[in-house]
Amino acid sequence: MKIVAFKHESGWIGGGVLSGETIRRLPAGGSDDVLAYVTAGAKSPLGEEVPLDKVTLLAPLQRPTRIFGIGLNYREHAAESKMAVQSVPTVFLKLSSSVTGPDSEVLLWPEATQPDYEAELAVVIGKPGHRISKEKWREHVFGYTIVNDVSARGVQLATSQWTLGKSFPTFTPMGPWIVTADEIQDPHQLDIRLTLNDEVMQSANTRDLIFNIPDLIAHISSIVPLEAGDVISTGTPPGVGLGRNPQRWLLPGETMTIEIEGIGTLRNRTRAQV
Repeated sequence: MKIVAFKHESGWIGGGVLSGETIRRLPAGGSDDVLAYVTAGAKSPLGEEVPLDKVTLLAPLQRPTRIFGIGLNYREHAAESKMAVQSVPTVFLKLSSSVTGPDSEVLLWPEATQPDYEAELAVVIGKPGHRISKEKWREHVFGYTIVNDVSARGVQLATSQWTLGKSFPTFTPMGPWIVTADEIQDPHQLDIRLTLNDEVMQSANTRDLIFNIPDLIAHISSIVPLEAGDVISTGTPPGVGLGRNPQRWLLPGETMTIEIEGIGTLRNRTRAQV
């Protein structure tokens, strides 16, 4: 299934299951229908049908419980960033207030110096767990989505703490939906690509992850109990602006398009914010 969040043309916001050109509504769950559905174990009955052409898709999770980012998780990306591959995953947080949806604008704030793009496969946790074994990782995955881990490198790399440089408003485009886990046979065999103004900047396959999804779930949950609605963004392949010569930062009026096999396409356009 494809789980979406949307804003209806009449103004109300809801969640649903997308099938063709129709959305079957999820039960109302407060401020975030999709998060409530994930937390409830996806057992609630579906409601009325809503035509797709009457809505605008939003980020499938409006305010994820937490967003765990993974740094340097493709060997070539670590090399281009001139950083060593660690013996354990490099984990940081992106604030939920940075989330935006498909086809929305990414705002380039004057304080967000050296803005960069990062195409990433993201995992949505459906079943809470603490000290989850690698063998049981699938029991805890609700589904998969796309994240663009937009980063202000000037802020991110000014200190050893990355969270603020990755958490400006609109710096976490997510979507266009969550594909439930049963539809992705192997998340470690997916082509991933990012184009900037139709120029291919990143092209790889998730088989190249240094720490795969079982590794990440086991490592994070060994320290922090995972909760339903948590998102783990698994890291970006080589080709980011930071690693290019000359370095290539995002400019106003550019279109970033991420495609991940079996999931879909996430497209966002940049705009200067004064």
